[in-house]
Amino acid sequence: MDCRDLLCKPINNGEGLAKIQNQKSKMPNKWTPNSWRSLPIKQQPTYENQAQLKKTENQLANLPPLVSIDEIEKLKSELEQVAKGEAFLLQGGDCAESFNEFSHENLKGFFRTIMQMTIALMYGLKQPVVKVGRVAGQYAKPRSLPDETIDGNTLPAYRGDIVNSIEFEKNAREANPQRLIDSYFYSAASLNYLRSLALGGYGNLEKVNRWNEEFAHSLSSKKHTEEVISKINENLDFMRACGLNSKTIPQLTTASFFTSHEALLLNYEEAFTRKNKERSKFYDLSAHMLWIGDRTRHPDEAHVEFMRGIANPIAFKISPSIAKDELLHLLSVLNPENEAGRITLISRMGAAKVEEFLPPLVEVVKAAGAQVIWSCDPMHGNTIKSSTNYKTRKFDDILSEIKSFFSIHQSLGTYPGGVHLEMTGQDVTECLGGNQRISELGLQDRYHTHCDPRLNASQSVELAFMIARELSK
Repeated sequence: MDCRDLLCKPINNGEGLAKIQNQKSKMPNKWTPNSWRSLPIKQQPTYENQAQLKKTENQLANLPPLVSIDEIEKLKSELEQVAKGEAFLLQGGDCAESFNEFSHENLKGFFRTIMQMTIALMYGLKQPVVKVGRVAGQYAKPRSLPDETIDGNTLPAYRGDIVNSIEFEKNAREANPQRLIDSYFYSAASLNYLRSLALGGYGNLEKVNRWNEEFAHSLSSKKHTEEVISKINENLDFMRACGLNSKTIPQLTTASFFTSHEALLLNYEEAFTRKNKERSKFYDLSAHMLWIGDRTRHPDEAHVEFMRGIANPIAFKISPSIAKDELLHLLSVLNPENEAGRITLISRMGAAKVEEFLPPLVEVVKAAGAQVIWSCDPMHGNTIKSSTNYKTRKFDDILSEIKSFFSIHQSLGTYPGGVHLEMTGQDVTECLGGNQRISELGLQDRYHTHCDPRLNASQSVELAFMIARELSK
């Protein structure tokens, strides 16, 4: 695979775009931050105390926002470069953040892992990497079933710490409005610490490469990884010889880092939606980027209605269940101006299905002239149950889907703009394989996730180096 073949020019607007924009919608003509409330909505908890819920929503609306409009616009400009094939999107983090796992050590480990992955991807792509975390707000999770039954006892499903608790007890599983407030303060603390890491020198390029040297020593097959690290060190040595170092180039010690989460609880999102008078636009200031899940992307329902009115960069998941007409209709509703950097399409097909289902969707979007970022989520389509009854994913399946994703875009002349991973900086044992050779019996050692299995720190960095190798062939 030639990396240069992947860096195609952006698609020009054509006659297909007019077709998208002429699609009819049942959405209300006038958008407001609460216009979503008049439409059907899925994946919502049932709150018994509506008065307490309303009081909590009002309290949230009076709290300081979590991110700024200028930060959101900066991300949008960086994503515009991704849409043009001039940068790459790395989006990753917890399946669902939990209050119990919140700590500065876990946040530091997560940031360190993201930076290690970034260096590997930058080497393979020879391009900037836009770093967006599934963090500081990813506390809600959609569920396949509204209830859970154990030993004949049925209780509401666990919907993430922003809603209820994972303990299988009646009081713990009740939807509690106070958890909306708790999630805000956990998110604020996470953001504050991550900003200090990004701007305070923890992401120093030289330091990150030393971390990768330590990682390479742990590999059973380390030749390629050590070659990459050695070449990066040669470049750093040359820069130092030219008098270019962390004192003269601030970019070597600071990093841009953005946050994202699934916009599932719209009453929470509405509380942080503000209108900017200068731009005459509404922004959801709970995160820099938000996405719609595969279960909530119906064009005539509440989640799409809310997302169409905010100016943040947004994304939505696409699986084998989406039809071509539905995809075009969603693009017309969510990005009627065909703005580059506005929309990311997160493909979640599965290694066994991606070759069949992804190409027709890429072709129809290309023919329509729609400006989008294509990103690969190789996690959700590859979830299996182990013989030891753990929900897990195979490292080889994850890598296989990513390779197919790149190959498909190369063959169609489109740009594979990013990856979207469920991962952690912790040394967990939740996904099978990788250099650590985690087995089905080994899953029980450190299986900590509250929802879906995550790549651990070593698997995440290993995957990034493998992607870099594919791109630099």
